[in-house]
Amino acid sequence: MRKKLFRATVLMVVPFFASLLIRLLYVTNKKVFHAPKSVGSEPIIFACWHGELLMLPYLYFQYRKTPNAKVLISSHFDGLLISKTIEYFGLETIAGSTNRNAAKVLIQGIRALKDGYDIGITPDGPKGPRHEVADGIVIMAKKTKAKIALFNVKPTKFWQLNSWDKFIIPKPFGTLHYYSTSEIDVSEMDIEEAKLLIKEGLLKHEA
Repeated sequence: MRKKLFRATVLMVVPFFASLLIRLLYVTNKKVFHAPKSVGSEPIIFACWHGELLMLPYLYFQYRKTPNAKVLISSHFDGLLISKTIEYFGLETIAGSTNRNAAKVLIQGIRALKDGYDIGITPDGPKGPRHEVADGIVIMAKKTKAKIALFNVKPTKFWQLNSWDKFIIPKPFGTLHYYSTSEIDVSEMDIEEAKLLIKEGLLKHEA
């Protein structure tokens, strides 16, 4: 009972303050967008590495002034914290991962794309291996013919956690470099070829 009460309190308090922190970090950093002006109006899959997830909403908002996206987030407790946090930015979530409850998550993602939602996904989440692309993103793209845009967020000043994904938290008063590719069509590729293309694209701006 005590554990449940603690978790319920954390879920009420932490996401609110986390959303404020994200906004504070955004406004106290310079922003440079290295990105195409448009990725089209059709539903699209936005992908970034799990460790760069924190500041992702602001790159998405460059393309969608009115948020209309569902983000695949782990159903574990840390995933619930992320889900509650990104709700403050108008983003919905699909609980699960392409490693756990894979079929259910893929079906929900495919249905959301067909219903007109964009999908946000971390191809190496929720537990890694870091910078390795799972099959799920490619399967969703091939089943729906949805295009993929690859996102990176590279702050000039940051803290890096000692977690499996080396999670990055920008420091104030630096510069946030946002990168996005144009639309990528993997519908005619085999899965391994598409995964390699996605991985190489997401690693393009690694130091």
